[in-house]
Amino acid sequence: MSFENLGLRPEILTGVKFQGYIEPTPIQRKAIPVIIEGRDILAGAQTGTGKTAAFTLPLLHILSSQGHRGGHRPRSLVLTPTRELAAQVGKSIETYGQGLHIRSTVIFGGVGINPQIKQLRRGVRIVVGTPGRLLDLIGQKVLDLSCIEVLILDEADRMLDMGFIHDIRKIIRMVPKKRQTLFFSATYSKEIKALADTILHRPKLVEVAGQNVAAETVDQSVYLVPKSRKCELLTHLIKEGDWNQVLVFTKTKHGANRLAKQLGKNGIMASAIHGNKSQSARTLALAEFKACKVRVLVATDIASRGLDIDRLPHVVNYEMPHVAEDYVHRIGRTGRAGSTGEAISLVMNDEVKLLRAIERLIKKTIPVKRIDGFSEPAKASEKDETAGVEAHRRRRRGGSKGAFRGGKPHVSKGSRSGERQRKAPKR
Repeated sequence: MSFENLGLRPEILTGVKFQGYIEPTPIQRKAIPVIIEGRDILAGAQTGTGKTAAFTLPLLHILSSQGHRGGHRPRSLVLTPTRELAAQVGKSIETYGQGLHIRSTVIFGGVGINPQIKQLRRGVRIVVGTPGRLLDLIGQKVLDLSCIEVLILDEADRMLDMGFIHDIRKIIRMVPKKRQTLFFSATYSKEIKALADTILHRPKLVEVAGQNVAAETVDQSVYLVPKSRKCELLTHLIKEGDWNQVLVFTKTKHGANRLAKQLGKNGIMASAIHGNKSQSARTLALAEFKACKVRVLVATDIASRGLDIDRLPHVVNYEMPHVAEDYVHRIGRTGRAGSTGEAISLVMNDEVKLLRAIERLIKKTIPVKRIDGFSEPAKASEKDETAGVEAHRRRRRGGSKGAFRGGKPHVSKGSRSGERQRKAPKR
């Protein structure tokens, strides 16, 4: 099937061809006709499957086919969890909408609000933004959502993870009840289903893969390594594999800064991107990474949403995520749009339980690789562990040797009533 078979306007098809796309991806084939029909959809699609175009193309078709109405007030609203994803969606609308004369704007925090106010007062038909800044502008009476006809929630699962549920519900109460709603989520949970049930009207379920599964185009592997040697192993993999573009995930902002600095000392150009960075710094770091001026981009989960990097070959989980679904989003940065990619996880002993949770989620055992000199030391044998447990139980019962001396309980110096006194930890 080609894009011509999806019923899109010629001007939009021209934009698609200009980007070099010939055949739609599975999510595009399934979602675009349903959206053009005017139906609500509940779409389960991983990052990198072409889901952004799956809603921007039919949205542009709908708005251009119906003509201009509603005055200066926007007719479509796209909610995203992060600035980077908002910028990506805005760029997609701009790219595919050339020649349609449909004004759009991207709104998020971390930058000056006055240019955004000016754009809205000029009049736009599509608003793409993050919940916090949108509510600021609504509160200032600059943004009016009373004419919204198409509401889109992109990566709804991440918005809930980030605590935007109350903001989302506030915004939904401000848009007309009679509207078309497009709900996209890479993963499903009870909270996601509950939200979808309250805002969708007889939706069409669109799925291109099982729930909470990783893309098949990504080769996944694990290295068991002590925490103290993770940076050394990462450096080894990058240099020995001659990797020129690597996206590395850490759990914290400080961890991202620290790792980027350590890699720099090891002779590898690296930048960090996270919520504490200014928008200009984040934009510069991403631009340099895309241009291969920086070899490694170290990111946190929140900052990673919306990072659209063509043919990114390698993703590394330097620290395993506490939420298993985040793993799916992380490795979804590679193996996008049909290309292949590699996702490597550096796992220490304390993170094995997180790895098992991920494997249960994706219903797949991730193969373990080893490099001499970097393997995590083996845990105590089952026999040793059993002996240790039994010894502990005997001590608790007071029955192990050495627990009593001369038939009387042994009391350490300074204790009372036969109980060992513990000093309060120094703070």
